[in-house]
Amino acid sequence: MSDYRSHAWTGLTLDVDGHAAVLTLANPPANTWTVHSLAALRDLVAELNADREIYALVVTGEGEKFFSAGADLKQFASGDKALAREAARRFGEAFEALAAFRGVSIAAINGYAMGGGLECALACDLRIAEEHAQLALPEATVGLLPCAGGTQNLTRLAGEGWAKRMILLGERIDAATALHIGVVEEVVGKGEAKSKALEWAAKAAKQSPTSVAACKTLVQVTRSQPATAGLIAERELFVDLFDTADQAEGVNAFLEKRAPAWKNA
Repeated sequence: MSDYRSHAWTGLTLDVDGHAAVLTLANPPANTWTVHSLAALRDLVAELNADREIYALVVTGEGEKFFSAGADLKQFASGDKALAREAARRFGEAFEALAAFRGVSIAAINGYAMGGGLECALACDLRIAEEHAQLALPEATVGLLPCAGGTQNLTRLAGEGWAKRMILLGERIDAATALHIGVVEEVVGKGEAKSKALEWAAKAAKQSPTSVAACKTLVQVTRSQPATAGLIAERELFVDLFDTADQAEGVNAFLEKRAPAWKNA
């Protein structure tokens, strides 16, 4: 295993809790993203994918007020298209890597999730919002647009109408509304999102990590492929699991009435 756990990741801090990696967005005062922290996220997810002891990833923000306020707008003040292109590419690389993380990713939204902050949460598998959280994609308010998956992922989760309200009208929603429209899966009290996310990570750890990776791939295939292709892939990946140690362990543990000892292999 590499020494990534002790590495300094720009704008991020990393802790490991059992089989869960806890990633904290840490760029005060608003945990904004820079091209450097986005590159760090991309590289860190690659390290987590290579660590077979990691089954889940929890993403949260430092402090009590912000999950993340999104991109640091100072980098766009000059109107430099080359800088804009680099930033867009970095956002894409980082959040697409996050979406493709092999295990379960859970956003613990502990405050404002704005622009690229909300897009980070949307790239995760599941989202928990604290009751005081505020969510928005306000890019058009400053002459920009969500370029890190926001127009695609928000529409997929909330439907076209709510996506247009938030993106075209710049509407900000609270946690209760986010739960109602399907942008988050649970709302908890202030300061409770991280602990709830770790509870969910512990649930994920009881599942076969090789099965979870295959299931996640199949669920996400529905975004881009017809159902007929997904059904075929489902059967193929089911058979492929019989090449894994976890398949035999899972079935035999059940038959022997004991807890399975996963190898993620």
